[in-house]
Amino acid sequence: MAGIRKIVRIDEEKCDGCGLCVPSCAEGAIQIIDGKARLVSEVYCDGLGACLGKCPQDAITIEEHRAEEFDKEAVEQHLEELEKDKRVKSIVDQSMARPPMGGGCPGSLSRLFDPAVPQADAPADESVGEIESRLGNWPVQLNLAPIEAPYFDGATLLICADCVPFAFADFHRRFLGGKTLLVGCPKLDDIEHYTEKLTRIFLQNDLQAVEVMIMEVPCCSGLAHIVRVAAEQANKGMPVTVFRVGIRGDVLDKQVVTPGVV
Repeated sequence: MAGIRKIVRIDEEKCDGCGLCVPSCAEGAIQIIDGKARLVSEVYCDGLGACLGKCPQDAITIEEHRAEEFDKEAVEQHLEELEKDKRVKSIVDQSMARPPMGGGCPGSLSRLFDPAVPQADAPADESVGEIESRLGNWPVQLNLAPIEAPYFDGATLLICADCVPFAFADFHRRFLGGKTLLVGCPKLDDIEHYTEKLTRIFLQNDLQAVEVMIMEVPCCSGLAHIVRVAAEQANKGMPVTVFRVGIRGDVLDKQVVTPGVV
């Protein structure tokens, strides 16, 4: 039965499909479909707006208009179906022993590039010798990194999306030298855990600055959002600089976030 009530509205023009809103909706009313967050059914949305603060693009609002009534029993059945789908997907992924292709994120679209210089024609310059690594800390994976470590003190912390060093050929020389590195993926990892852990790292160490490197694909913007939220919660006044890298390896843009306005 339809009536006037509060319900979620998603602006598809603003939505970049990052998916941060999906886990914040306890009723499973929001899902990523064709690369965009969508309200799958009005009866699943309670209109309370728990998902609002999770959208870095401000694409989600609460509006009051005629909509189907919230149905708690339908929500319970819907959540059971989602959980069943997750279990089936997990079994299939494990049996295939390879990551699923495509998915709901437009950034996971398969692409093939021609190298700038074909390997067969690339000149061999043995005089250059081996390129030395600029990595100065270990572990680098955010899940494995400690909350406190000597290499955080007085450091510029570089928080990098997993794919960036593969796309950006001069990553070590241009960005890594003299910095402490942490890497993660906002699409595949636990974003709530990342936010909590980064907040604690910011609070418990004397960092000088934070740099973030993300890919141009929409879901990767979630990593910059996580860092900004953690910086805001820590309230340490550290400058946060975000670099966005193209899938062909060029730096597309740079944004400096003013402390206190994250």
